Amino acid sequence: MLTDEYRFKILKELQQDPDISQRELASRLGISLGKVNFCLKALIEKGLVKVENFRNNANKVSYLYLLTPKGIEDRAILTRHFLQKKLQEYESLTQEIEELRKEVLTKKSEND
Repeated sequence: MLTDEYRFKILKELQQDPDISQRELASRLGISLGKVNFCLKALIEKGLVKVENFRNNANKVSYLYLLTPKGIEDRAILTRHFLQKKLQEYESLTQEIEELRKEVLTKKSEND
């Protein structure tokens, strides 16, 4: 359930905003609160994230989700893989678009 894509996105969000709530994280990623909770527990078990309590007001305890050195390294590796995957998708789409353009031009010239 914790795919590389979700691991990448969660680690990225946590690095940018360590005091983000699970609810906000779920909203940003477009996934359920339960899935965020599951993924965070998995990241903590893998040693990629550590959690610290802090008080952000007098009546409420919140959490800081901090990337461990292992988590920072994992995020860097995932970023490289994610970029490679997106570049391959881009190249594939570019090729498909070019083929469709040629097809449209061929059909158009046949009809003229």
